[in-house]
Amino acid sequence: MKKWILFFLIIAAVMIVLTTNDTETKQDRTIFVDSNGNDSNNGTKLSPYRTLKKAALEAEAGTTVLIRKGIYKEKLSVIHSGTKLNPVIFKAYENEEVILSGESMENTDDDATLVTIKNKNYITISGFTIQDLTTEQQDETVMGIYVTGSSSHITVANNHVKRIKTFAEDGNGHGIAVYGTGSMRDINIVGNKVEDLIVGASESMVLNGNIDGFTIENNVVRRSNNIGIDLIGFEGISNDKKLDYVRNGVVKNNQVYEISSYGNPVYGENYSAGGIYVDGGKNITIENNTLYKNDIGIEVTSEHANKYADNIKVLNNTVYNNFFTGISIGGYDEERGGTKNSIISHNIIYRNDTMELNGGQLLLQYDTQNNVIEKNILTAGSSRIFIANYFTSNKNNKLARNVFHQEKGEDGIWIWKDTEYDSFKKFKIASNSDATSSYLDPQYKNMDKFDFRLEKDSPAEHIVK
Repeated sequence: MKKWILFFLIIAAVMIVLTTNDTETKQDRTIFVDSNGNDSNNGTKLSPYRTLKKAALEAEAGTTVLIRKGIYKEKLSVIHSGTKLNPVIFKAYENEEVILSGESMENTDDDATLVTIKNKNYITISGFTIQDLTTEQQDETVMGIYVTGSSSHITVANNHVKRIKTFAEDGNGHGIAVYGTGSMRDINIVGNKVEDLIVGASESMVLNGNIDGFTIENNVVRRSNNIGIDLIGFEGISNDKKLDYVRNGVVKNNQVYEISSYGNPVYGENYSAGGIYVDGGKNITIENNTLYKNDIGIEVTSEHANKYADNIKVLNNTVYNNFFTGISIGGYDEERGGTKNSIISHNIIYRNDTMELNGGQLLLQYDTQNNVIEKNILTAGSSRIFIANYFTSNKNNKLARNVFHQEKGEDGIWIWKDTEYDSFKKFKIASNSDATSSYLDPQYKNMDKFDFRLEKDSPAEHIVK
């Protein structure tokens, strides 16, 4: 009997050991880097390393790398993954100005990036200024921050990315780029400023490929010669073609402005750059963003035939003074895909089409189906076009409880299935809009100062609430 008791005690002890080994424990280590340090030091605050490369080699799971102020003319390539309880964190020490500069880097016929995360998990990059990476080579893509492979649980926060530029005639560049060649999850791009870019045929901030679950929040993206924030599918990026699209995420509380392709050698004199662009994404919410002085405020479609932007919610955005149009859905020609099962709701769409390109406030292009456009307030620009729909491939779209701003001495124009109406009543009939949709003055607090709050007695409030 005693032998059996001893046997069970041994088994229990072994099970406890095995269980303990399978449970992750918190392991903390801090490494310091200083521009006056030395890589032969031990990496403490009083004896810091000199280079980012040395810190990256040492930064295994559970390590926080704190970088002191200075200019670091080198790349940061993340070498080790973290875990859920023991992430790997690279950040500026106590908000000191840490600059990663590409100013002296030589050009190569390859991708050039200042921060690279490839096939790594649980990584945070925070608080850096990432700047001055340029190229004149056609086959080189320059990027400030590049996340690729099967990386997941990535946070890029509070960085300032600027002056990433391609001077090649048909070149490519990105401020922040996330390319899911393998499966990616939980990508977070939060509180960054991305500005003063020349990106050629590419985008200022982009998620592309097999990415399932993301947040793009509280960023400022401005002054770039192509798309501001882009969410892309069906470009052949993912190794799994069935999952080659960005999905299940949110883009909220961002400011995107002064994004224009006009004068970009790739696009010539076309005003075609979207502030926020969904190109083949699915299950994405775009909400509470402010967009102005872009070519297009928000664009939702797919550039690939028989593919769609699907279940996209465009909610509570303020979209004003954009050059071509405020919000656009559907393909720009009949060789593209379209937009389906999406909602455009509670947006302020104010005086877009400033270049009088006949894009109006809301542009419905090729192959739009089963979308709901409701509870928006639209104020026409100098072209006087509220809705521009030049394609007849428009089916089962519902317009309800929208308010079109009636202004004294100004007539409105609505274009529906390539027929122009200067009568709101006739447009309502043609578009099958609901009876509640109205043509009236919404009574903004101070629209000249872009204060789009409604006065207390606004007749629009009960319509769009």
